[in-house]
Amino acid sequence: MHSPEKKRNYSRKREAILKAVRSTTCHPTADWVYQTLKPKFPDLSLGTVYRNLTQLRKDGTIISIGNVNGQERYDGNIRPHTHFVCSYCYRVLDIPGDFVNKEQTKAEAERLGLEVDSCDLLLHGICDKCLQKLGK
Repeated sequence: MHSPEKKRNYSRKREAILKAVRSTTCHPTADWVYQTLKPKFPDLSLGTVYRNLTQLRKDGTIISIGNVNGQERYDGNIRPHTHFVCSYCYRVLDIPGDFVNKEQTKAEAERLGLEVDSCDLLLHGICDKCLQKLGK
């Protein structure tokens, strides 16, 4: 059984991890969260960050954008929205609005005998900053 002190620290760390993910629009990696929180929590381990991010994702408190350039990226904005991933700099951007009729897509999948839990759209291409650098 965990001591009350250990449990409280665990909860404080989880809350700090959640706050860090929600405080940015960069769609952070576990390493970003770790580097951000390490000065405040010197005993924080990368394993603790990974475990808590996994639990927060399972709880539906944050979402995973998926693997971008070898690292899972997270988002504290759990409202439905589209993401764009730059193929050059790997920046992840939020794009407001609906590009896909999610109810129609879900209905079509169910017509095929599939049960849909969620519907996400992830766009890939070149961001505005990289297009400028490329002179396009």
